[in-house]
Amino acid sequence: MTPTDRTEGLDDEALGAAPEHEAEPHSGFLTDAAHWLSGVLGPEQRSAATIRRVLDVGSGPGAASCVLAEVFPRADVVAVDRSPALLARARARAAERGLTGRITTRRAERPDEFGRLGPADLIWTGNVCRHLGDQQQALRSLASALRPGGMLAVAERGLPPRFLPRDIGIGRAGLQARLDVALEAQFADTRAGLPDATSVAEDWPCLLASAGLVPAGTRTFLIDYPAPLDLSVRRHLQARLQRTLTELGERLDPVDRLTLEQLVDAEAETGVLWRPDVFYLTAITVHTARLCRDRT
Repeated sequence: MTPTDRTEGLDDEALGAAPEHEAEPHSGFLTDAAHWLSGVLGPEQRSAATIRRVLDVGSGPGAASCVLAEVFPRADVVAVDRSPALLARARARAAERGLTGRITTRRAERPDEFGRLGPADLIWTGNVCRHLGDQQQALRSLASALRPGGMLAVAERGLPPRFLPRDIGIGRAGLQARLDVALEAQFADTRAGLPDATSVAEDWPCLLASAGLVPAGTRTFLIDYPAPLDLSVRRHLQARLQRTLTELGERLDPVDRLTLEQLVDAEAETGVLWRPDVFYLTAITVHTARLCRDRT
């Protein structure tokens, strides 16, 4: 249940490739975040030994599931997503890494299904709550799957990716800032149309506390790939910009739309696959909280 999973008008087969582009540039972040979670849970050797069941809710193709299985070697990991195609990719990824016996998959989509996924010692969820109408209820449902002492880790927002200079030599300067504004407006409209859409201040430690948990710490992870970029990151950017071009539609003025078309053109020197000035910089914030007592 990653952002790309929710593109309207595409079936699971079409969606299958996009999250792979999302996962690869973030693989180092996932490893760093998993080790940090292990430290938050206690001395690393002890936490690695005591974490026996982990849920990766909104797993997509299973990148985080595999990292969590490696960092918590005694844990069984369940990759949870709404897309059968992505769950199949998660199983394939686990097999490639020799983790078939430790990673299973389960299909779930609605918040009321999350509470039936447990019990778990650790739940990881990345960019899932923002796509659910009632974010507070989603957290309550996730929290209900925790064992006493278990931890919920929520990766939400941070800083939007930057990858273009202010003036890229085509179109009007400041394209990325205008894209940010248009994407935020589009996202707000999408959220307003979600089932059970509820407006809430996105103060994640407060939301986690309201779900009956005790906030345990927040950390922001920087993802920094300076120019010149490797091809894998360039392909990630090309896929991202192609989705932006598709999703924003009429929100873009003709000049910015033409500029985006030039940036995603795989054959053009102006495209992100070839430009020497393209970089990738973003930050992802992870919020944690623990269940410190039995539920009665």
